[in-house]
Amino acid sequence: MKRLRLVAVALFAAAAGILALPSSPALAHGAIQVPGSRTWFCYQDGRNPSTGAIEPKNAACAAAVAQSGVTSLYNWFAVLRSDGAGRVNGFIPDGQLCSGGTGGPYNFTGFNLARTDWPTTHLTAGANIQFKYNDWAKHPGTFYLYITKDGYDPTKPLAWSDLEPTPFDQVTNPPANGGPGTDDGHYYWNGKLPAGKSGKHLIYSVWSRSDSTETFYGCSDVVFDGGNGEVTGVGGGGTSPSPSNPGPSPSNPGPSPSNPGPSPSTSTNPGGCTAMYSVVSSWTGGFQGEVMVHAGTSAVNNWKITWTWPGGQQLAQVWSAKGTSSGSLVSVSPESWRANVPAGGHVTFGFLASGTTAPSVQNLACTTG
Repeated sequence: MKRLRLVAVALFAAAAGILALPSSPALAHGAIQVPGSRTWFCYQDGRNPSTGAIEPKNAACAAAVAQSGVTSLYNWFAVLRSDGAGRVNGFIPDGQLCSGGTGGPYNFTGFNLARTDWPTTHLTAGANIQFKYNDWAKHPGTFYLYITKDGYDPTKPLAWSDLEPTPFDQVTNPPANGGPGTDDGHYYWNGKLPAGKSGKHLIYSVWSRSDSTETFYGCSDVVFDGGNGEVTGVGGGGTSPSPSNPGPSPSNPGPSPSNPGPSPSTSTNPGGCTAMYSVVSSWTGGFQGEVMVHAGTSAVNNWKITWTWPGGQQLAQVWSAKGTSSGSLVSVSPESWRANVPAGGHVTFGFLASGTTAPSVQNLACTTG
């Protein structure tokens, strides 16, 4: 028994010591933004810019959230398989192409729903276009774009047999503008859309990293009707004349679909910024969370987030920021590269904690200076 107690003490000390380690490197994340994927457009459609809450207006986006939960939109850039290795047909099952199967870190199955009312990009067949793919984290790799065959029926679950067998466009290590870790940052490259297409189609994107087996998948609903990139179905069905330049918006994972709990904690705005806390996932004896730091109408030059745990939880690790604890009080300050937040913009940081999952925290505050 004495030996077991010593082992337990050593394990606890090791976990507590994680705070002294450097911030963990960010995993690769991203999604195609032009033409926009279902996750990207539904995130734009549903995010309340004032509160950060997910309140979808588009019926298809609402149905996806009803099935997969709000985490599927807060993490719009994470439709991935860590073991994908660029695999497509035969790896992702028919009917699960838009969610990247069911083996990813989050539940995106709602985006497999066969519907005709997803947000849509209007295009011209055979036209030149600049594709854009968010670079939430930058990594080398190759992007592949597939198009559905003539006769594609959006009312049926997407199958590999619905896609042309070879990509109509592919590029390796394209240039990037902005990012990482922002909604605006993206890879970009010029390409040509398939000729001879008309009516509703779907563009299927695959990003295969060359420095790991992590692979991203995405579905973009398009219509070839002579359009020039206009977007319909976002924010109540209106038309966006500038889909290639989406505005900034906060990215914050909501509660885990398997453990929704109460609504995420949201701070007041005493110092020009707000914070939103939420749980990403949980397990016996611990959980993972994330906090969004959002600037209001003025830019934030520095920030500090504090909260108190509701029931004896312990902070174990923080990434993309620096965290300290004193009893139940947690204080988090930014790494230098995340200290500045533009007006209306945001940054996020993640953490691990031990103890019973805390779906909300007390005294959550964001201050500046």
